[in-house]
Amino acid sequence: MQTGSFSKWLAGLEKLSKPQREQVLERLRPALGLDRLCAAIEAATPARLPCPACQGERHHKHGRDRSVQRYRCCACGKTFSALTGTPLARLRHRGRWLDYLERMLDGQPVRKAAAALGIHRNTSFRWRHRFLAWAKHDRPLLLGGIAEADELFLLESQKGSRKLDRPARKRGGVARRRGINRDHDCILVARDRTGATFDFVTGRGALTVAQLHRHLLPVLERDVLLVSDAHAAYRAFARETGISHEFVNLQAGERVRGAVHVQNVNGYHRRFREWLARFHGVASSYLPNYLGWRWAVDGGRIVSAEQFLRAALGWPNTQR
Repeated sequence: MQTGSFSKWLAGLEKLSKPQREQVLERLRPALGLDRLCAAIEAATPARLPCPACQGERHHKHGRDRSVQRYRCCACGKTFSALTGTPLARLRHRGRWLDYLERMLDGQPVRKAAAALGIHRNTSFRWRHRFLAWAKHDRPLLLGGIAEADELFLLESQKGSRKLDRPARKRGGVARRRGINRDHDCILVARDRTGATFDFVTGRGALTVAQLHRHLLPVLERDVLLVSDAHAAYRAFARETGISHEFVNLQAGERVRGAVHVQNVNGYHRRFREWLARFHGVASSYLPNYLGWRWAVDGGRIVSAEQFLRAALGWPNTQR
């Protein structure tokens, strides 16, 4: 729009009625959201952004791709942006991404977020899991000091599957047998006293020593003190790895013995269950994404849509 036409249009804004002003703001919202997104991406882009094709770090600016800065690699000549090669690369309606991430920080369900932004519920579901695909890996490096570990069990769910490997359960249903069995997903949560947290979906049924070796051992510092309940798998794991280990006998009524307790990790379990209830059941295949989502918002670790976007692009917010 030419300057004169724009000035005339701008002068007429004060004559608009309230409903008309609201319509103007609503029409401008996606464009303003896109400007905000581009600013967030440019502010967070690493100084040495590698080329996705050859990993070269020498490049120059080369126009824009749907308002996002584009670069050309000096080594291979290919063009790319900060979104290239990420789960967000081909998503549309970029002007609404940050608004959607703010609703994720609030823990809004798929349909509620879709209605608020005027997008289809399938788009809302797709965005949720694209944003979480890399954000769930935004974790600390290792657990140190005193690290607590305990399991959380959820009823296995094949929600959304076209083919089931078991009889369908009405409205989620209950397990076929009492106690912990193959009808339950086992989630191992390890958390040190600084709040650094790792969680793993180890499979169905009770926790095993082999699963502790596979998941827990790589995230523990060698001088850590591991605290757990009296589950035999933890004791066998500690013996085999030489890791210092203490446990509390919950079945005997022991909850705390000095600094030895699992209340930190059990509190995390409780918060996760309460938060997960708003989604009315999630498929087992998506549990890692929801665990990563909960870790992002727990204790206000990620408090803005821009921080969430960094995690979704694989640029960590965690220093440890």
